[in-house]
Amino acid sequence: MRRILAILLENEAGSLSRIVGLFSQRAFNIESLTVAPTEDSSLSRITIATRGDDNVLEQIVKQVNKLIDVIKISDITDRKHIERELLLIKVLAMSDKTRTEVKRIADIFRGSIIDIGKQIYTIELTGDIDKLNAFIEILANETEIIESVRSGCVGIARGEKALRV
Repeated sequence: MRRILAILLENEAGSLSRIVGLFSQRAFNIESLTVAPTEDSSLSRITIATRGDDNVLEQIVKQVNKLIDVIKISDITDRKHIERELLLIKVLAMSDKTRTEVKRIADIFRGSIIDIGKQIYTIELTGDIDKLNAFIEILANETEIIESVRSGCVGIARGEKALRV
């Protein structure tokens, strides 16, 4: 099962490696990992997307919670939440027909063409994992994908729930 964990921790050197170490010790794969300071520069927020056995994940969550730098950990998967990822993708757009089709597909998915070269378009798109995967699949049928990069999942609980001190 796919899980999304949000972790609030002190912004200290080595904090991230200790958390990632707990996952690797249990041979648990991290699908995506995003880290950034919060509105309080002394704190960082980590969002980890992973898949696996609930029992193993429960043990990892308990061990992460015991780390001295960790202030709070929350599994936001089971509650209502908003999840987004950023995709930047370069595609070959040599002919007028291909350029028109790439623009049409980007518009349908509410993406933006953020750079245009002689033969290359760079597109920016945000959305959930299914939206980005569908976009890539459709684009791959129309043109050659030169390069792509994804930010990894970020998520936040809906409503009054918040991960804070």
